[in-house]
Amino acid sequence: MKNFLLIASLASSTLFALSLCVAQEKKEAEWVSIFDGKTMKGWHVSSKTGHSGPSKNKSGGKWEIVDGAIIGSQDIPGNGGIIITDEKYSDFEVSIEMKNDFGPDSGLFLRSTEDGKCYQAMIDYHANGNLMGVYGEGLGGKPHLRNFTFQKLVTEIREDAAPVKLPVPADKWADFWKHGEWNELKASIVGNPPKVTTYIKG
Repeated sequence: MKNFLLIASLASSTLFALSLCVAQEKKEAEWVSIFDGKTMKGWHVSSKTGHSGPSKNKSGGKWEIVDGAIIGSQDIPGNGGIIITDEKYSDFEVSIEMKNDFGPDSGLFLRSTEDGKCYQAMIDYHANGNLMGVYGEGLGGKPHLRNFTFQKLVTEIREDAAPVKLPVPADKWADFWKHGEWNELKASIVGNPPKVTTYIKG
């Protein structure tokens, strides 16, 4: 796997991507890289979101490139933020690889505005959190679809009532999601109102 590291802290929400599949008019969809592994070219930090928590600091968090990976963290306790692509996309599929600690609250924001309104593929890797459920961030919490909830330990999950079943039985989750290793996540968004599909490759 290509190196892609996500380190985010509680109360931060982050958007990362390595490649994007864009449907061009009269052309077949093709994958394009939207992160060069060296710089933040094509990305910018948004300081207009409500993810600063109690700090009220509007810096947008701390973002850096280390060993070919984007690392997002709080620049002061309680102050998170998001990064957004400079280019706007409508219908697309995005693929990321990530390796994060258990505890961060994060997300893959699809069609995000500068103030963070979006359809979020949740990456809430913490107790009472969820991976790759769908949440209407800044949209009144709708939709809010999740098929499981993490308990106090990363190896413990509770299956929730949801229209989409877990990709694997709850007791096999720890074998499917490689804690402390690189994992691949994908999400697609098509149409308006959109159909959002999320995938986890174990």
